[in-house]
Amino acid sequence: MKAAGFHAFGGPEVLELIEVPAPEAGAGEVRVRVKAAGAQPTDCAVRSGWNPPGFTITFPHITGGDFAGVVDQVGEGVTGFSVGDEVLGYRTQLTYAEYVTVPADQVVAKPAGLPWEVAGSLSASGQTAHTAIELLKVSEGETVLINGASGGVGTIAVQLAVARGAKVIATGREENHAYLRELGAVPVAYGEGLIDRVRAAAPEGVDAALDTASADGLRVAAELVEDKQRVGTIFAYEVYEELGVRWIGSQRSAQRLAELASLVDSGALRVHVRKTFPLAEAAEAHRELETGHGRGKIVLLTD
Repeated sequence: MKAAGFHAFGGPEVLELIEVPAPEAGAGEVRVRVKAAGAQPTDCAVRSGWNPPGFTITFPHITGGDFAGVVDQVGEGVTGFSVGDEVLGYRTQLTYAEYVTVPADQVVAKPAGLPWEVAGSLSASGQTAHTAIELLKVSEGETVLINGASGGVGTIAVQLAVARGAKVIATGREENHAYLRELGAVPVAYGEGLIDRVRAAAPEGVDAALDTASADGLRVAAELVEDKQRVGTIFAYEVYEELGVRWIGSQRSAQRLAELASLVDSGALRVHVRKTFPLAEAAEAHRELETGHGRGKIVLLTD
């Protein structure tokens, strides 16, 4: 099969189209012919040399963590899925490829109305955002600060918080402010003076905060929120302990993913795909990701 992989750690240029043996579904697994795979900042970190916990990287390595496609093999003992079923799912690495094998409890049925590029990019950002809003105990009538709100995780976190009845203060570049208003948030600009702008937008105070983008934004959040266990980050690993706030790791499950897929299918949740790339242009996808400024998701397509 074809895959986007690399033979050594480095910049986006190390990603190239390679040919490797296609995996075979083992007991309890399904094999999926991948149609779309989301590209995440985490994938860039792996390509640059970060090793995901519990996973040993060998070369050539194929990165990626979420996907959508069609089941084409069903392993021994699997019930509930058949060849030809359209699914979306997640796994640790290996999804930038034409085929991926995965435990059957890590895929869910794809709603018929969900475009492939949306389905393939939902799991990583969606489950992270859902986990964060849950762990930070966001509830009706509260005010929540979301830093880096126009990115993949931020976009979904804003909508989930608004759906719970919270007021959302969303930081982002000024060109993304209209987009954030569409999602139901009150946008404020990044940069010097951020804390004053947030206070002006939320004179009632801030009850909880999620950082997806910067240590500076996390420091502002930690100063504004009294209960530090209600401040979380998925980005600023180097300072969260110093600030006494939470590191938010995605608690992935098929149940959580199925709920998100249902919300998107019903129109209650919006996934913005800003750009798609063919698998052969994975390096360009990573260059786009590493600008750090675009809204929504970047997706690799295998066809």
